[in-house]
Amino acid sequence: MLRRRSEFFIFLDNPPVKPEKDGHKLSPYQEYLQVLLQMKMTSTDQFDNLEKHTQWGIEFLERYTKFVKERSEIETNYAKQIRNLSKKYQPKKNSREEEESKYTFCRAFLTTLNELNDYAGQHEVIAENLTSQIITELSRYLQDLKTERKSHFHDGRKAQQHIEGSWKQLESCKRKFERDCKEADKAQQYFDKMDADINVTKADVEKARQQAQARHQMAADSKNDYSSYLHKFNQEQNEHYYTIIPNIFQKLQDMEEKRIERVGACMKTFADVDRQVIPIVGKCLDGMTKAAESIEAKTDSNQVVESYKSGFEPPGDVEFEDYGQAMKRAVSETSLSNSRVEVRERPAGKSKGKLWPFIKNKNKGSGPEDFSHLPPEQRRKKLQGKLDELNKDIQKEMDQRDALTKMKDVYVKNPQMGDPASVDPRLAELGQNIEKLQFEVQKFEGWLAEVEERMPCKSDTQRRSGLYESHSSTTVNNNCAQDRESPDGSYTEEQNSEIHVKANNANANAKPPAASTPEFDDEFDDEEALPTIGNCKALYPFDGHNEGTISVAEGELLYVIEEDKGDGWTRVRRNQDEEGYVPTSYVEVFLGTNAKGAMTYI
Repeated sequence: MLRRRSEFFIFLDNPPVKPEKDGHKLSPYQEYLQVLLQMKMTSTDQFDNLEKHTQWGIEFLERYTKFVKERSEIETNYAKQIRNLSKKYQPKKNSREEEESKYTFCRAFLTTLNELNDYAGQHEVIAENLTSQIITELSRYLQDLKTERKSHFHDGRKAQQHIEGSWKQLESCKRKFERDCKEADKAQQYFDKMDADINVTKADVEKARQQAQARHQMAADSKNDYSSYLHKFNQEQNEHYYTIIPNIFQKLQDMEEKRIERVGACMKTFADVDRQVIPIVGKCLDGMTKAAESIEAKTDSNQVVESYKSGFEPPGDVEFEDYGQAMKRAVSETSLSNSRVEVRERPAGKSKGKLWPFIKNKNKGSGPEDFSHLPPEQRRKKLQGKLDELNKDIQKEMDQRDALTKMKDVYVKNPQMGDPASVDPRLAELGQNIEKLQFEVQKFEGWLAEVEERMPCKSDTQRRSGLYESHSSTTVNNNCAQDRESPDGSYTEEQNSEIHVKANNANANAKPPAASTPEFDDEFDDEEALPTIGNCKALYPFDGHNEGTISVAEGELLYVIEEDKGDGWTRVRRNQDEEGYVPTSYVEVFLGTNAKGAMTYI
């Protein structure tokens, strides 16, 4: 009994009526043969169609598996690139990292990089789940599907070959029966002829009668064989077309439905794999958003102010220098000692001020132990930080000393636990270390007190920007300490460390003094070329990296177009288009008769 008829197979419950041939209706035997042939051809065609369709289904499944595999590779490569990107922009392990970590936007960017690294991890999870839940399962299922398909079609082909073999045997029996019937008819006709002929002997007639009887017996046997084999064939054919083939087709249909269901399940898993990581990806994005919202511009700007404010007072007003009176040019006490102050008539719109607070400080290196190369505010911060470190070291040493003292008391009370004298060397060493550290603390406290005494007054803080507490050298008419800053931004406490000597007494063989090079204006003032007031010879080579300066070679002769005004710099010219400042102590100046104060500063 069949569960149901397969929709793949066409049953000829009502075979079509064939047209009459030559005006005569086909015999039942001829109709039977035509119907049988039609059913045979229908079965073969269905096997061919199903074989093509199921093969296409397997190829589709292989193509879908390849699609998922390429998607998994894309996710893996994407996760790798995201991890490399996050690693590339991670802060390096150096002092710069500590400096950047105090800014909120730098910490937010670091948090973003960490969240991005976790985000990449979720894409790796997607790739792993696609491989384990889809690719591996489909690869295994494809092998089983090919085996099952091959088995079903093998059974179908085998059944088809069996029914075709039975059909051939039936045809053979039918032809034998037909042939025997014809032979029997001939034998009967020959006997009747012999029996009617009066000239034939009785023996010949008897022989013809026996042959006719033998032929009729053979025809009867062939008929019985044909009838029995036809009955057998009809049973096999009925079983073939109503049981075996429908069962095979039903199995193929079930196999196809399972394949389609598996494709649907894989497509659902394909979406679920992404959906599973969405909550974690959302947390990563929320972390990035929270990091961005934690940025505080005001806090970061205050950090910059605290890091770079110098503590210098803004310079006082520049005094008027009356060139109308016959007087020796001198440096005003209220002028900027580290800048060149020139009073000239300039065309409207061409006046430029020297922005000394925004000049780069070329002074590099660790500097002296007391941080005297730094501005007051920065020096105070450095000294305070050093004191904090020393106090922590002292506390650490004292804790160790207290612990050893307790251990020694235990040894004294319980000699069996240890020798009390064994800890004396370590106690002595700790005592010496504490004394050294306390000496260092006293030294830095003295420097700190000195800096705090020299710090500028706070009475006019309302007029000053936090960033403009920087490069000024000598303050005028105030009760604060008068400090000095060199042109390169270094801080010194001397009012004037320059020694004036005559130009003709300059020592050409002396070692070059340590000259600091200021940052001059980006370009000289737009005015007519200054006249030459003398010559000079370079005693030492000077690179002249800063803008406004000019590089010279040792022994080179130059024209002097502006003498030193007390700031340690002389303006010289090499040709009509190349001029700039050089340290006065690097050259030997020979001024003309019209020059004032032919002096060389070293």
